[in-house]
Amino acid sequence: VQLVESGGDLVQPGGSLRLSCDCRGFTFSRFGVSWYRQAPGKERELVATIISSGSRSPYADSVKGRFTISRDNAKNMAYLQMNSLKPEGANVYLCNARNSLCGYWGRGAQVAVSS
Repeated sequence: VQLVESGGDLVQPGGSLRLSCDCRGFTFSRFGVSWYRQAPGKERELVATIISSGSRSPYADSVKGRFTISRDNAKNMAYLQMNSLKPEGANVYLCNARNSLCGYWGRGAQVAVSS
């Protein structure tokens, strides 16, 4: 099993990034996918979740209206489109896939928002 995040970068406030999560080694279409983020010294925060059918759970208040989670079951990929990024410093964004029996994590992608 492997989840590999990509697309992290240093971006200026107000900018956009699109994170990708390449999922391999399990039946992706049967798993819900979530994006979390974690700043140094802080707790991990659930940002967004999309279930296997494509329905989305409510976004975290901190990203509502700016971030969009999506998935492509044919490509075994999940995405997080991030717009109007705020100067929140550095965060690691992690992809998580889970069902009722098990869950898997990626290693994360670094996103830094700074001028």
